[in-house]
Amino acid sequence: MHLIEQIKAKAKTNLQTVVLPESYDERMLFAAEKIVEQGLAKVVLLGNPEKVKSAAAAKGVSLEGVQILQPSTSPRLEAYVEKLVELRKSKCLSREDAKKLLTADDHLYYAGLMVRMGDAGGCVAGATSTTGDVLRSAFHTVGTCCGIKTVSSFFLMVTKNQSFGENGVLLFADCAVNPNPDSQALAEIAVATARNCKAFLDVDARVAMLSFSTKGSASHTDIDKVSKAIEIAKSIDSTIFIDGELQADAALIPSIGERKAPGSPVAGKANVLIFPDLDAGNIGYKLVERVAGAEAIGPIIQGLAKPVNDLSRGCSVDDIVNVAAITAVQAQAQM
Repeated sequence: MHLIEQIKAKAKTNLQTVVLPESYDERMLFAAEKIVEQGLAKVVLLGNPEKVKSAAAAKGVSLEGVQILQPSTSPRLEAYVEKLVELRKSKCLSREDAKKLLTADDHLYYAGLMVRMGDAGGCVAGATSTTGDVLRSAFHTVGTCCGIKTVSSFFLMVTKNQSFGENGVLLFADCAVNPNPDSQALAEIAVATARNCKAFLDVDARVAMLSFSTKGSASHTDIDKVSKAIEIAKSIDSTIFIDGELQADAALIPSIGERKAPGSPVAGKANVLIFPDLDAGNIGYKLVERVAGAEAIGPIIQGLAKPVNDLSRGCSVDDIVNVAAITAVQAQAQM
């Protein structure tokens, strides 16, 4: 079974509610129909019910089983205003400005408060909104995980060589968000990705902290950053199998791992690769995707207290459906 089908099967085992704030985009209407038809999640579309239903009817889309909610008339609006003012009190956000954010046309802040307040398990947006707007609203409403301040991303890389990772599947991070994470951020990225490895693959993570050096074969401040990150990660979660610094071949190939890092619990059998910066991560995943013919599923946002995922503005209906299933599985893991 293909990985995305495994994720969909897992989503079906414990239905979560996923909110889609961009109901004015027809792709979201088609996606909502498919998500419900496939039994992947309960769906809430945000927008004017009459306009949404009219647009769906014009496209031949059935929204049976889909909840349509207009933020400006919601009975939960005042409670959300109070919560947002509380969350943004350090910025002196007024009730009036909070209400404007919650009733804005993009619906991102309202969707985020739905997730924060437990009225939805997760949110999928970005078909028309920028990544910056999606992540900013999520940071201001949902917030970050306990003990983690870094919002980051990971890719599920499905390779053609089943000897790598977990039957050919590896998690790569961070490949899309943080340009130059310091040791603290790098450690938090490693911990978050390890937890997602467990959530999506049902196996314990074996985290390799990548570098151009293996176990002191070179000396540089960049290596020091990675070494310090490992210690911080262990202090955040001592149960994670994590090691480094490791070169990519030492992380992935058993014979090289044994030779370069004998006795390592990770070398030669890593299923999670943490790149030292965004240059390395972005280049790495694209090379594996294009040269090795791997499938890259993501980027998937992590580090938030509850799941909010960002779409490419060029996304297809199937992309939205797949990300909704991923979001539902993340929501299951955070229950």
